[in-house]
Amino acid sequence: MNDYESGGELSDEDTTAHFALFTGSDPIMFTEAVKEEKWKKAMDAEIEAIEKNKTWELTDLPKGQKTIGVKWVYKTKLNEKGEIDKFKAKLVVKGYKQEHGVDYEEVFAPVARQDTIRLVVSLAAQNSWPVFQLDVKSAFLNGELVEQVYIEQPPGYVVKGSEHKVYKLKKALYGLKQAPRAWYSCIEDHFEKAGFIKCPYEHTLFIKSGEGGKILIVCLYVDDLIFTGTDEAMFSDFKNVMMADFDMTDLGKMKYFLGIEVVQTTSGLFIGQKKYAKEVLKRFHMENCNPVGTPTEPGLKLSSDLDGERIDSTYFKQIVGSLMYLTTTRPDIMYAVCLISRYMESPTELHLKVAKRVFRYLKGTTDFGIFYMKNGGSVLTGFTDNDYAGDLDDRRSTSGHVFMMGSAAVSWASKKQKIVTLSTTEAEFIAAATSACQAIWLRRLLEELHFYQDGPTVIHCDNSSTIKLSKNPVLHGRSKHIDVRYHFLRDLVTDRTIDLVYCRSEDQVADIMTKSLKREAFAKLRGLLGVCSRSVLN
Repeated sequence: MNDYESGGELSDEDTTAHFALFTGSDPIMFTEAVKEEKWKKAMDAEIEAIEKNKTWELTDLPKGQKTIGVKWVYKTKLNEKGEIDKFKAKLVVKGYKQEHGVDYEEVFAPVARQDTIRLVVSLAAQNSWPVFQLDVKSAFLNGELVEQVYIEQPPGYVVKGSEHKVYKLKKALYGLKQAPRAWYSCIEDHFEKAGFIKCPYEHTLFIKSGEGGKILIVCLYVDDLIFTGTDEAMFSDFKNVMMADFDMTDLGKMKYFLGIEVVQTTSGLFIGQKKYAKEVLKRFHMENCNPVGTPTEPGLKLSSDLDGERIDSTYFKQIVGSLMYLTTTRPDIMYAVCLISRYMESPTELHLKVAKRVFRYLKGTTDFGIFYMKNGGSVLTGFTDNDYAGDLDDRRSTSGHVFMMGSAAVSWASKKQKIVTLSTTEAEFIAAATSACQAIWLRRLLEELHFYQDGPTVIHCDNSSTIKLSKNPVLHGRSKHIDVRYHFLRDLVTDRTIDLVYCRSEDQVADIMTKSLKREAFAKLRGLLGVCSRSVLN
């Protein structure tokens, strides 16, 4: 989400990132932008949209009320090829000056989870469904306000003869803390009237069923919509209704969504972040580095390195944040990124070296992504693994899980456990319980999408003691310390919701989420995840 959508001002950190990526491109101040015709046209278009939508009314400021300032934010929009798509100017309210309980109450942004988006994309690929995209122009302008909010007249558009007056907002503007909530209430009400059912497990996922098993699936991410399904007539009706009720841009088949490049072919659907990966390498001056075959050195173990040379924590946080978004389509770097994220508060040269190793790996794999193949099947399968006491500082274990549908992964995670475990069995059991929670959520999501799972969801585990413990309520030296809250896993196995199945360590896909691997093992598991080069599509 952009800074003006979340209601905050650009921090020093964000400004640094802005200049790093768009130096000499986007103006920061109104006085700069007004000198260029392209930005004047963009501002005129924004004011026209606001006026057309009847977002505000010019009035005198009532006694006892205060005004909130506004500013212009400028952004050069690029397409998936890195070419200029359009110049966009947004009038943004300085929401940081709002007071809770005075001029706003609730704050909520309709953002779909990346797991949900990948699940929908995977189903579309397997069933040869096209995926389309719509962009809502000035989405937040559609949200009705219940609070009284007054703003200053925008720079460059002060009404002559009424300079002392202010605008009273009838609808939301970008930057208002309640703007996302108001927009979501508006779009939710629209979908409900159109016959959609909101998924109870993902509030940004809407499903509409038609005759003969027809289905239309819509996924919402603030002001971006993707939709897919079985029937072209439903697509057409949906687009017509949406474009009649909202000012929208029909972007056709999904090609570029949230910085993710999408290639739809007859053999499947590929998602990747090549453009973003190159931008990140350039931003941190690693575009000319030498590539390596793995994101971490085999057998790597990191520690706090208390005696190491300190580096700027803000700079290191920018590295971690940039890499974290790449894990949206790159599960192969998930473990490495989560590992370095543990040291963001007090990073040293050692930690920076590990981060640069990730960049070197990306240098040789910028065109990698996930390929969801046609006819891969819609059966959900999981893998769970654990690296016992892998953290050198507190001896906590690292849990990892991967869930596959068809040819590729749709959900993955790598995370340090919250407690210290006293045996490998206990650590594996806790990891399996965490995986089971994710499996339940994914199963329910699939049921809402009319893809029912026959029988239990199989989760592969390479620890036989964990499997036995999940099926038999026995207590022995290796399990008596396990917190009772994790024993719900037994109930899931008994109820045949989950089935833990043994697999060999060399076939344990989740191994790539818990430890540093040798190049051969890493390449094998990366392939099993469905991660490959975009060149395979040619």
